[in-house]
Amino acid sequence: QVQLVQTGGGSVQVGGSLRLSCATSGRTFGDSAMGWFRRSLGEEREFVAAISRNGDHTVYAESGKERFAISRDNDKNTLYLQMNSQKPEETGVYYCAAALNPPGFINYRSYRVYDNWGQGTQVTVSS
Repeated sequence: QVQLVQTGGGSVQVGGSLRLSCATSGRTFGDSAMGWFRRSLGEEREFVAAISRNGDHTVYAESGKERFAISRDNDKNTLYLQMNSQKPEETGVYYCAAALNPPGFINYRSYRVYDNWGQGTQVTVSS
């Protein structure tokens, strides 16, 4: 079982920036595709971004494609999400997720491919 511990988040004004981190325990980080999801109040869980095991492939939701950056440090077993120029509709609880030993092709955007989830961290974007 991989444990994912999230840090970062908080409150930011419209147009501001935040960085989320997700630290993992165990030796499986390098074998896991990683993703970020958001759940806004009253909404379903929504895909934000994902990254392949070695970091050579990234996927973004259209809404954050030009403003967000997902990255990982396999030496530190840590995943990051840098969010810039944030908008009020990006308020919600953000979750990191891990898909251990994914097959050659996976749908990074689907929450079903992920085995383990972080505890969630609140991000509030206010005007």
